[in-house]
Amino acid sequence: MLIAHYTHRLPADYDLNIIRRRAAERGKLWDATPRLHFKGFLLREAGQLGAIGHSYSSLYLWQNDQGLRDFLLQNKYKTVTDSFGRADIDTRIVLDARRGTGKEARYAQTEEIDIPLDQDLGQAYAQELDHNRAVAAQTGVVATAVGVDTTTWRITRIALRESHQEDAPKHAVTYEVLHLAKPLLDQLPTAGQ
Repeated sequence: MLIAHYTHRLPADYDLNIIRRRAAERGKLWDATPRLHFKGFLLREAGQLGAIGHSYSSLYLWQNDQGLRDFLLQNKYKTVTDSFGRADIDTRIVLDARRGTGKEARYAQTEEIDIPLDQDLGQAYAQELDHNRAVAAQTGVVATAVGVDTTTWRITRIALRESHQEDAPKHAVTYEVLHLAKPLLDQLPTAGQ
């Protein structure tokens, strides 16, 4: 599995209703995408959830690299570049992904954590697997994923939630989920599996 995430910063005076309409209109086009566990249409609004500026982003959990490859080869990224330009697509190798008991994702939370140079990688991965399963078991969690960037040796944690986590870690970034396409979400194992 692969996590893919890209973000577009928006001007301070940008009409965010344009983004909300875009997510409502385009979101349903992703509801049956092959090899896609989920795609979140995400918004950060200045002054909300700790955001100091507006941004729009997409967060994907692909079943395999072929799904991301097809997204690129079929030129599905063109609708994004036509509207917002070309953003870097951050990709992560997925160590674990789970579905929770939550039904409707309203918030997405991401965390970026550096793996210390002297930490054993096997131990770091085992800790992240345990953490991911524990978060997936929390009330109101729709899905979780944890990935690794082997260029920077950084862990990425993702949690899709029904409600905003008030006690989120200070380094966590929270997004409003405008739409969650979830064609293969049900194929993810549950927290207890």
